[in-house]
Amino acid sequence: MPEERLIALDDGAVHLLDWAGTGSANAAPIHFTHANGFNARTYQPILAPLAGKAHVMASDLRGHGATTLPADPAAHATWRIYPADLIRVLDKLGQGPYVLAGHSMGGTTSLLVAAARPDLVRALVLFDPVAVRFPDGIDRDQIPLVVGALKRRAVFPDIESARKAYTGRGAFKTWPAETLDAYLAGGLKPDPEGWRLACAPAWEAQNFRLGPPDLFDAIDALRCPVTLLHAEERSTSSAELLDRIRARHPAARIRCVPGSTHFLPMERPDLVRDALLDAISR
Repeated sequence: MPEERLIALDDGAVHLLDWAGTGSANAAPIHFTHANGFNARTYQPILAPLAGKAHVMASDLRGHGATTLPADPAAHATWRIYPADLIRVLDKLGQGPYVLAGHSMGGTTSLLVAAARPDLVRALVLFDPVAVRFPDGIDRDQIPLVVGALKRRAVFPDIESARKAYTGRGAFKTWPAETLDAYLAGGLKPDPEGWRLACAPAWEAQNFRLGPPDLFDAIDALRCPVTLLHAEERSTSSAELLDRIRARHPAARIRCVPGSTHFLPMERPDLVRDALLDAISR
């Protein structure tokens, strides 16, 4: 089991899972960042087998899991708050340069950190990072992901009720049972009415409403090796993103995973582990 740590910052604390590992002393530590609405513990079944080979860490973003940084949806204006928070955490840990990895919004966050602070990053490993541009004039309140998040049930009488509500449905349709259980372990917190989602639906919805910032400048600024695995079905890694990476970084390793959806880390944890081990050995 990982050690649970709280990394104190000026405005709160970031919850971190830490598998100290017994990997090579020369290998860069790995930090993994989760997707919108999830939490670090969701990826425990995926990352734990690496503990004997590498120093692996994963943290909860602002508004997620057990992190206590302020998370008011009405004041949330940009995804750039996430790389700013992560830079503070990585600086405080003082163990870089890191292999930064992440899924979905976590992949986008890791990319932005690598662009802003190349001294912190030895390599990037991204799993279907989000890079979508909304059409001009779109009503973002009507984006299906926003509508769905706002309708999400926030409180359950017990954990088993939450498990039954999610099993085989929606985003969780392709998830192994152990990964769903890990999500619930990190994504529910005690509440007078039972158990409440640690990531408030309004916060998740605001992330969907905002979408990522333009990433082209960040891609151009990268100075580290890049590995990117994207989904075959319903990928959030746009063709424009992939083309820009290929153009600016010809050595980047980009792979479409056959049969995968946006939740490819849950569907193909073997590929996640292989990509991370490859990154620390390069």
